[in-house]
Amino acid sequence: MSIEKIIVGAGCFWGVESTFSRIPGVVNTTCGYCGGNAPHPSYEMVCTGETGHAEVVLVEYDTSVIPLNALLEAFWQCHDPTTKDRQGVDVGSQYRSAIYFFTEDQEKSARLSRDAAQQSGRWKAPIVTEIQHAAPFYPAEDYHQRYFEKKGIG
Repeated sequence: MSIEKIIVGAGCFWGVESTFSRIPGVVNTTCGYCGGNAPHPSYEMVCTGETGHAEVVLVEYDTSVIPLNALLEAFWQCHDPTTKDRQGVDVGSQYRSAIYFFTEDQEKSARLSRDAAQQSGRWKAPIVTEIQHAAPFYPAEDYHQRYFEKKGIG
């Protein structure tokens, strides 16, 4: 077993967490905040848009079961990466599309997968997903973890 991690943002973290937690080979998911400038932000702070954080999910996965490219494909499929600071009815910089990588190989894979997604013709508008080195990750409050599961939402 070889566990790696990557952080993704694709709108409200509840749905993103639910999507990734169901993928075989994903061993853990944690809702949280990344990409901002305030230490130890709370949900209320992030919602103001003033901390610069995105709602994200830390995805831990077993590379012997699922390759990063398959996770990145799930990322592109689960949201619209062409809408800046918005996913559906959720509007604000905290809902931005983002990939935060930990290694150079992850960065290369993320950029290549973004280019392939753009060239696929699925979206007419340009992809605006930010791809950056992982900034400090702060886990969200307990009530955000496994939110859909706790509420019985499929």
